Amino acid sequence: MAIQLTVAVKMILTAKLLTKAAFLPFGDVIEVTDQTEKKAINYGLTQRYNALANIDVTENMGAGIISVFRSTPKNESENNLATGQIMIDCMERHPLSSQAFYPLSAKPYLVVVAPLGEFDKTKIQVFLAQQNQGVNYHKGTWHHYCLALQQVSDFLVIDRQGSGENCDEVSLSTPITIHYDLNNKSDLS
Repeated sequence: MAIQLTVAVKMILTAKLLTKAAFLPFGDVIEVTDQTEKKAINYGLTQRYNALANIDVTENMGAGIISVFRSTPKNESENNLATGQIMIDCMERHPLSSQAFYPLSAKPYLVVVAPLGEFDKTKIQVFLAQQNQGVNYHKGTWHHYCLALQQVSDFLVIDRQGSGENCDEVSLSTPITIHYDLNNKSDLS
């Protein structure tokens, strides 16, 4: 008689700083830098930083909407600020649209993503986004919901409204532990 054993392997990931190059397979980083295309408008009194993300919401006659999401940090047993550890147990994707988040609160937050296609937890990547960085997830990119770390945080969200199921979720059989350093200002990768 054969005996089958299922062994849960504990995954530990480390957050790296969010950069346009590292995030490119998953979407756009929304930020203003010296390299950002800009043009003067309003009689030269305003600088327009142009086309920071490509919004894709029109599948199945969807329409773009703007919302504010208010994210509460996970409880202390899942988010330990003192040790810089947080646990996640789910991921989601939006197969019909992109989804953009821009922080309205002056606090860093975590961005957890995995590539398009069938979900593969071994391909999860984690980024520490600064308070001046937003993200736009490409259509179908797996991601965790907003992970506010230090306090309740608001995010401006550009999203899709319309017919069709636009949120697939997966539960992780074993939670993943993520290490992050809020004081790190250099790339950890």
